[in-house]
Amino acid sequence: MRINIITLGCSKNTVDSENVAGHLSKAGHKVYFDRQQNDCDTVIVNTCGFIGDAKEESVNTLLEQIQAKKYFNQRHARDGRRRTLIAVGCLVERYHDQLVAELPEVDAWYGVHEWEKVIESETPFANQRQVSTPTHYAYLKIAEGCNRSCSYCAIPLIRGKHVSRPIDELVEEAKTLVAQGVKEIIVISQDTTYYGLDLYGKRRLGDLLERLATESGAAWIRLHYTYPTSFPTDAIEVMRRHDNICNYIDIPLQHINTRILTSMQRGIDRDGTLRLLQTFRSQLPNICIRTTLIVGYPGETEAEFEELKQFVRDAQFDRMGCFAYSPEEGTPAEGLGDTVNEEEKKHRVSELMAIQEEISLAKNQARIGNTYQVIIDRHEGEHYIARTEYDSPDIDDEVLIPDTTPLQIGEFYPVRITQAFENDLYGELA
Repeated sequence: MRINIITLGCSKNTVDSENVAGHLSKAGHKVYFDRQQNDCDTVIVNTCGFIGDAKEESVNTLLEQIQAKKYFNQRHARDGRRRTLIAVGCLVERYHDQLVAELPEVDAWYGVHEWEKVIESETPFANQRQVSTPTHYAYLKIAEGCNRSCSYCAIPLIRGKHVSRPIDELVEEAKTLVAQGVKEIIVISQDTTYYGLDLYGKRRLGDLLERLATESGAAWIRLHYTYPTSFPTDAIEVMRRHDNICNYIDIPLQHINTRILTSMQRGIDRDGTLRLLQTFRSQLPNICIRTTLIVGYPGETEAEFEELKQFVRDAQFDRMGCFAYSPEEGTPAEGLGDTVNEEEKKHRVSELMAIQEEISLAKNQARIGNTYQVIIDRHEGEHYIARTEYDSPDIDDEVLIPDTTPLQIGEFYPVRITQAFENDLYGELA
């Protein structure tokens, strides 16, 4: 069969879709990752159920594919071909019964623990991947689920408890990816800093990074989704010692006010957060820190928001995202109400991001004249689009290089920065 997989949500969903695709391809099917692909017998929508906007996108995508299925079946009425539409993933896990009742046109529904039913196989689900990203980078999901109890987050309700994958298995998967041409391994899970505690009785992110750095053959290894509480400091030492581990860390801090952090059940306060940032910058002087913050959390006062704004000015993050609080059913924060109106939430997001844009512009302008190794992601218009080690795909800054000299997608080149803006750099071959 010709099968199209549409993936919504985070990179962890991307890996799930890739594992599905790997099994289906091995079974002889032709698998696509193309939302515009209209000539497939089966469409699988891997949904997201994290926050309101993501849930809305998932439902709208299912409605769009229901219409596409209808047109496909009408078009092929004479030759007997009929499309099957399958919904999988987080939204299905969370709202299965309501979805089945409201969208009867969907042929099958599978939650996040039912991947074997999707592929109709008893073969272990992991490590059977068909990569959907550009062939020079791939995500390595080191664990499933989450043991944290952040008051606003529904992920533990959807994905269950944290389950680490064995180090040996992860190293072998990384080697396989590198053998297929992957140069950049991006380490992900819901909470990468918890890695190993359930499986080995202690946190072993540092051990995993050590083996990936020395055995995988990856040119770049990048760390995402770290959690600030009980951060394993041995991982910092491993990052410091290995040149192929990017000077980059993604650590969602969510807020800085101690009262709000306590209500969020983050397990860390203002002072602990500041100490951790100081540790990063003292031990890894060239580190690029990416964070995300939440505004409009229930009860967030104007004074607490002002404290958050000052924190952003003082912390000088290299990369930052900001979300407006979204109440989620079944989470502890739901009982606190939604006390900050939507207009005020949007205003606070805009204010915070305006501060960060000034910081980003100044940091990028300081890079003018410097030369960096970049990896070429793609060609667009009259430019090659590249990234430094300080930038993760899809979410961070890009370097635009004139296409006057032919360059190879997925290869590394030294580039001197000539211009800088808030989110983009321009450069030329050094």
